[in-house]
Amino acid sequence: MATVRWPRVLTPTYLAQLIRRQKNPVTALHLFRTAPLRYPAYRHNSVVYAAMADQLLSNYPLPASPSSTPSSPRWPSTPPPFRSHLRPRHLLLPLPRRRPPPLPPPPLSNCPSWPLSFLALLRLLLSLNPADGLPHALRLLAAFAGRREASLGAPALNLLVAALCRARRPDLALHVFADLGAHCCYPDRDTYRALMRGLCDAGRLDDAVHLLYSMLRRISQKGCDADVVVYRTLLEALCAADRVAEAEHLLAKVLLKGLRYPRRRRAFRPPELQGRSLEDMKSIIGDALVSGGVRSLASYKAMVVDLYAEGKLGHADKLFDEMIQRGFRPPVSVFVSKIAALCKEGRVEDGARVVEVEMMERDCVPTVRAYNLVMDGLCKGGKATRAAGYLDRMDRQVGCVASKESFELLVDGLCSEGRFLEAARILERMLRRRYWPQSAIFDNVIRGLCSSGRSYEAVLWLEEMISQGKIPQADVWTSLVSMVCLVDDLVKSSSFWDLLEHEPSC
Repeated sequence: MATVRWPRVLTPTYLAQLIRRQKNPVTALHLFRTAPLRYPAYRHNSVVYAAMADQLLSNYPLPASPSSTPSSPRWPSTPPPFRSHLRPRHLLLPLPRRRPPPLPPPPLSNCPSWPLSFLALLRLLLSLNPADGLPHALRLLAAFAGRREASLGAPALNLLVAALCRARRPDLALHVFADLGAHCCYPDRDTYRALMRGLCDAGRLDDAVHLLYSMLRRISQKGCDADVVVYRTLLEALCAADRVAEAEHLLAKVLLKGLRYPRRRRAFRPPELQGRSLEDMKSIIGDALVSGGVRSLASYKAMVVDLYAEGKLGHADKLFDEMIQRGFRPPVSVFVSKIAALCKEGRVEDGARVVEVEMMERDCVPTVRAYNLVMDGLCKGGKATRAAGYLDRMDRQVGCVASKESFELLVDGLCSEGRFLEAARILERMLRRRYWPQSAIFDNVIRGLCSSGRSYEAVLWLEEMISQGKIPQADVWTSLVSMVCLVDDLVKSSSFWDLLEHEPSC
């Protein structure tokens, strides 16, 4: 175990730095446990817990959830207002065979981020398969409901609404939506968007229309703003269900509600949707929501990002150019969405041009996320050498520090092209930045060096991997043994031919 020089007075920030510097997570865990014993007055805080969690999760990913089978387990009692709605007879999902064990009590600490920790755990549970994660998330909500240190705010309830909609249970999501007031919460755009999407996907258009009418007062307060994506979801669903007249009426009502000046209200002319194709109606709806009412940067940004996420590059580019002509300055998130959409369509060169030319022309500095998207597209297209240039470009750019994902993308791309020596150099730069890669990264580099006959470098990386507490896969050991046996056979064959040359002819 590595020798650690303990300070006279230990602070949580110093211990977090010590934990991040450790290659082996076992050593980091030992420091985490022994620090309160060495310093009785010391207590861990959220920074130390976050550093320890990063160390453990980077080396030992979370295990997969156990297989679930339909059954009728006992559910914990749920405090109001969830008690009347979230019951097994309503939630028709396959549940675990056994009731999960009770949650262990958290250790005593001066951690000031109880709500953030609760929200992170809830997000992790709801990101799993609904059959596995949703019952555990409901148990967590039931256990912490009414406790002041982890209050159920709008972010937590938004996660629950989105998870119920993904599980095809918008009826339960409506119950949670109705109970927001009991928790002193107000629904925001994320709440309306997740619920509107769930209702439209389930075919409950009448409920979605009622939800839109409940949002009209938001329009009268601040215009359509970023809520345009919520209205667009319902209007397009109505057009797809051949309810064009109703969609046209709702679109006119939404646009007219946002106009405050009497002159503009009198001169307003609603767009016509009837008699057009579905794609034309969708295009008219998008243009009308953004520019037909009160124009704002938030509405342009929300609509353009949503269109890029759906892969509608032509319509998104049109609104993007219109946003610039209207005098609005595109934020970085719009450029990142455009790069992601271009790389997803295989147009990596256009994505690189956005980073190198368009963002510079608009006085917008590329972020690490933008560089990673371009590097990922170049590596998938067999241009990992060019992607390495963006890593050097990030080093030269002030305030842009390459992330762990940047190095991992580049190492994987170089290994897929057979450039194992260059991959080993990038991996060495990664370790100098104190980014500890996953075991799969080491396995690919060691396996590639063995296939190239670089036995010395392969053994060095094997020692580095073991020093970080990682265990190579079986095929990595097979590659090493095969390389050693091949070298041994070559040495024996060379000795045999030397013996024949010196032996007198018969």
